[in-house]
Amino acid sequence: MQRSDPDQSSPLPHATVRRGWGPLLLAALVFAISLLVTWVAWNGARRVVAADLEAQFDYRARDLATGTVRRMAVYEQVLRGLRGFMRGTVEIERRDFAEYFRVQNLQEHFPGIEALGIASIVPPRRIAAHEAAIRAHGFPGYSVHPAGERPIVTSITHIEPFTGRNLRAFGYDMYSEPVRQRAMAAARDTGTAAMSGKVVLVQEGSNPQPGFLMYLPIYRAGMPSTTLDERRAAIVGWAYAPFRMNDLMRGVGGAHASDLDVTIYDGTRAEPEALLFRSQPTPSWRSPLLRRTLSATISGRPWTLEIASSPSFEARLDDTRPRVIAGTGIGLGFLLSLVVWLLASERRRALQLARAMTLELRQSYERIAAERARMNVILHNAHDAFVAVDANGRITDWNAQAARLFGWSAQEALERDAGELLLAPQDAVPGARGFARLRAHDGAPIVPGEPAELALRGRDGRVLPVEIVVALLPAEVGRGASAFMRDLRPRKQFEERERLRQQGLDEARAALARSQKLEAVGKLTGGVVHDFNNILHIVSANVQLMLKSGKNSEKRLHGILDAVDRGAKLASQLLAFARRQPLHPSVVNVAQLLDRMDSLLHRAAGDSVEIARSAPEGLWHTLVDPNQLENVLLNLVINARDAMEGRGKVTIRLDNARIEHADADAEILPGDYVLVAVADTGQGMPPDVMERAFEPFFTTKPEGKGTGLGLSMAHGFVKQSGGHIRLESRLGAGTTVSIYLPRCEAEAERMPASPGPSHTMQGS
Repeated sequence: MQRSDPDQSSPLPHATVRRGWGPLLLAALVFAISLLVTWVAWNGARRVVAADLEAQFDYRARDLATGTVRRMAVYEQVLRGLRGFMRGTVEIERRDFAEYFRVQNLQEHFPGIEALGIASIVPPRRIAAHEAAIRAHGFPGYSVHPAGERPIVTSITHIEPFTGRNLRAFGYDMYSEPVRQRAMAAARDTGTAAMSGKVVLVQEGSNPQPGFLMYLPIYRAGMPSTTLDERRAAIVGWAYAPFRMNDLMRGVGGAHASDLDVTIYDGTRAEPEALLFRSQPTPSWRSPLLRRTLSATISGRPWTLEIASSPSFEARLDDTRPRVIAGTGIGLGFLLSLVVWLLASERRRALQLARAMTLELRQSYERIAAERARMNVILHNAHDAFVAVDANGRITDWNAQAARLFGWSAQEALERDAGELLLAPQDAVPGARGFARLRAHDGAPIVPGEPAELALRGRDGRVLPVEIVVALLPAEVGRGASAFMRDLRPRKQFEERERLRQQGLDEARAALARSQKLEAVGKLTGGVVHDFNNILHIVSANVQLMLKSGKNSEKRLHGILDAVDRGAKLASQLLAFARRQPLHPSVVNVAQLLDRMDSLLHRAAGDSVEIARSAPEGLWHTLVDPNQLENVLLNLVINARDAMEGRGKVTIRLDNARIEHADADAEILPGDYVLVAVADTGQGMPPDVMERAFEPFFTTKPEGKGTGLGLSMAHGFVKQSGGHIRLESRLGAGTTVSIYLPRCEAEAERMPASPGPSHTMQGS
């Protein structure tokens, strides 16, 4: 049967019509598919742009919330500095308070603070006297307001800057207003900063802003404030700062404040009456593209922040890429449909097939090249070193991380034998057997797919600990193996640092336990000694009465009085350890004090003990009780003499010490100190004795040779004087006791010559 020529027209009716519409329909279908693909690409690009904008918004919103919390933490620190300046009293000179405010320059460095002030507690029965006293200082119009009887009355007695609208707050009783009262009571009862709810400041005029106040309690100096009842009994007033919300938030947003519409509510619910701040009103017809609700807790007070994107921020949505994708896709789709229409209309099917095969082959080559390039990018940017070998053990792949780790470039490593290149010379075996001889650090063979540790050799000969995971290549791809290797040196260094850090933590915990132990013993000793002193006073009084009566038991009574004196001395030592002894500090130059004690120290040490002293020129002064310091120094010299069994050398070194940062001991604060170090050449102390050296009644001397209170008394005296004492000793290398006394800027006072026998003390 004769076949019709494909170029000839079909004899069937309407065949010409079908042949004319077929390519056009195919081209339309291709165009529709290209439009669909273009829409998918356009939608994906638009989603990426929108996600990027949303990520920027989330960062800005959280940065705003975090910045607000940080700013308020800074203001809380300002109040803490004011409380430290006041030192537990509200009775400070106004010029001193004004000078403190001026030196701090708060309005420049801490924008948002309306003022700094002090709210003092005024007993109701002393209101009239309080008002009269303030008026006598040049404020004739001063009065505590609002008037009325209340169980607790306060008054703003100090406020800076003392100008403008702040004058309206002078004398105001903030405790009379419920919102302020709750915050003041919370600060008083917790001992921490507390922030009030939404209020209108008394400084406001005709156009008020929402505001709030931050309070920090001031407890009377010297009174305990550990429990709730103690804090309520010790409270004398509050340091506080008022804030106007609009002024505060003006500087928080930074350079991009206009990008966000911010609304802040007091509390956990967004209610109109709790509105604190709104950056700008949002039209009712506008719906923000992005919105977040965040919460923040500031000084115990919760805030709710509603943050929305502004039109200026939403205008940053860059739709250039989606538009380019849409235009390019439509244009390429039209061209592709045109090509399809032309190809479909072509009569020569062989040419069409050749073109299609050529296009497909080209695309295949491009896909293979793209896949190879993609794999190269992945391998060369991998965090781990990648090495592949063929069946003969020669390297076929070597990524950039392998070059950095082992020192061989890819050009130098490729086609080299892996065993000879990476193994130590004694372990190197050429060929496939070399790679097979790799062993983990414990000698076990490496299992494919499971990580193992082993040591390889770098170009410079160094041994490199690595973690390796080996994968065997199947026979279809030519056999061989590939391995990912991770450098273990950073991890091992981290593990060593972690071990040292944990060791330091353990030592710090042990030091803290020893400090807490001494503190607990000190508190117990203080209570016992006060009762013991009361008993001694009664015994002493009765004995003196019996002496006056003239009975024949005078000798025995004198013995009782001697016992009373010894008990009083023991009580004084215990009080010194417990940091409860009465001190009479004065400005002392320790070098001059040692000059006055020179003969006393030599008599106490004995002729066989050499005493050496050193002190720098310009030695700082310190504020300390000189008599107690003499007792401590004398006791340390006696201890050194006993440790050297009456023969050796005692060195007393004086120096100026400046502690820049918190010491590793964690007990001495940064500052300037006068160092007094007493060192001997005795046998030293073992670690177990050093740990208990400051405990009361602990001694290594024979019975009757010491009370065990010398070092504990020195520890209590130094701590009570605001200093720090440190003990250093090694067996066979002697002992050094270092005392750090705070520096005093004042001039030293003239002191009488040191008495001799009254300074003698029993050693520890």
